[in-house]
Amino acid sequence: MTSFSELGLAEPIVRALTEEKHVTPTPIQAQAIPAILSGKDLIGIAQTGTGKTAAFGLPILDHLSRNPRRIEPRSCRVLILSPTRELSGQILDNLDKFGRHIRLSTTLAIGGVPMGRQIRALQRGVDVLVATPGRLMDLVENNALKLDTVEVFVLDEADQMLDMGFVHAIKAIVRRLPHKRHSLFFSATMPSAIADLAASMLRNPVTVAVTPVAKTADRVDQRVIFVEKPAKAKMLAEVLSTEEVDRALVFTRTKHGADKVVQVLARAGHKAEAIHGNKSQNQRDRVLAAFREGSLRTLVATDIAARGIDVTGVSHVINYDLPNVPESYVHRIGRTARAGREGIAISFCDGEERAYLRSIEKLIRMTLPTTDRRGEARPAEAADAVGEDRPRANAQPRGERQERREPRGERKEARPPRAERPQGERVQGDRPRGERPRGERTGAERNGAERNGAERHGAERVHSERPAGARQRSAAGPHGEGRKADARPAHGGRAEQPRSERGGRAQGGQRAQSSEIGAIGFMRAPARSDKTGPARRPVR
Repeated sequence: MTSFSELGLAEPIVRALTEEKHVTPTPIQAQAIPAILSGKDLIGIAQTGTGKTAAFGLPILDHLSRNPRRIEPRSCRVLILSPTRELSGQILDNLDKFGRHIRLSTTLAIGGVPMGRQIRALQRGVDVLVATPGRLMDLVENNALKLDTVEVFVLDEADQMLDMGFVHAIKAIVRRLPHKRHSLFFSATMPSAIADLAASMLRNPVTVAVTPVAKTADRVDQRVIFVEKPAKAKMLAEVLSTEEVDRALVFTRTKHGADKVVQVLARAGHKAEAIHGNKSQNQRDRVLAAFREGSLRTLVATDIAARGIDVTGVSHVINYDLPNVPESYVHRIGRTARAGREGIAISFCDGEERAYLRSIEKLIRMTLPTTDRRGEARPAEAADAVGEDRPRANAQPRGERQERREPRGERKEARPPRAERPQGERVQGDRPRGERPRGERTGAERNGAERNGAERHGAERVHSERPAGARQRSAAGPHGEGRKADARPAHGGRAEQPRSERGGRAQGGQRAQSSEIGAIGFMRAPARSDKTGPARRPVR
């Protein structure tokens, strides 16, 4: 196929294409349009900027022009779902432009604007309704729209729909559609979840894929700059000052991050505006119009808001934050190198984003070239490294790291090896625990330490309410065993003793007696008595 006139489209549509100076179809258009005209369901896989909107829009216009009929109130003949307001608006603009010579009624149903105007537009019915899932469900639940007369259903940017959490809304919408319909399914990537969704919606579909799955644009010069998070703002201002930027689209992961980047760039003397979900629809339209016409050079956006940005003059895409969903990287850099032009994609990667970078490289099946903070290319072995072998941000050569570790090694050598230590000397870290091995303290030293401990806490309450006779037991109990009250320090603590001379646990959970018992062996302690009453044995 060499021209649109050879695809079998109706004459009014070909005339509009000629007036817009569109003569030769893109690969996705050349393959998809004949299949759709034949009435087959279709799965179209192509990266952004390849003409997917015209690939399904032109056959839809051809169907409407060849099959005019009366539209029922509160209904539509064609339903097109897209993930964002901006993309929905662009789809409708293209349909109006290419269908200017046929009688066509269209309307837009998106959030951010009053629903009353949309309800009034649907009262008489329309040929084409382009909508976002959330607003469409609002209209259906308010009985402002019926879906039982839809002839053609289009799901555009299906992978982004799932990323945004619209899967349940899409399934609810599909259940309300007539069983007999023509379904078209378009996506830039085709992970397994998207394939499952397509299988549940389509009947014997034809698959058209003009590029390998998740393959990025060949005309995009991609590179990664390793830079820590606090230095990203300065690096962004430097890139915008040194690169030959026509229009730059900067991606952040969050809405707050987008606003913060705009403020930082303003302090650095760069005019920028943000577009994200917290902006009103009027603000988003105003900023996007300024970016299209070139009066705004830098646009900062989140993934959701930027999905519908179709501006041919974007020379640079800058990933201020790497996306945590690798497929989003493909969509982001697809904003540049459109309509046959070339583009540049620069990604900032800090230490916490290395895992995201590995996932992206695995998806696009290539290793992205890396540069340092000055924009100089790294050595080939560093650029080819993937995963853990990649150099860290601001990493120093291996030799310098070794020199920095030498003092620690000298401290280790200062401690004698285990074989050269005197027998019996225990070393923990760099500090000996003591000169005398455990178990060699004399009884006199031990008893003196215990008395010192008791005297040190004498001002505190150490069972002082008990009578003296109850507090001090005789050295020999009913079974010829006992212990001195002084052997137990204040607050139930235990004086420091060598482990070999500490009393173990006797049977029944009772503590074995002190050193006197230790001298004659471990013997069972008597049942503990009350303060003044006789001893009580535990009930078994």
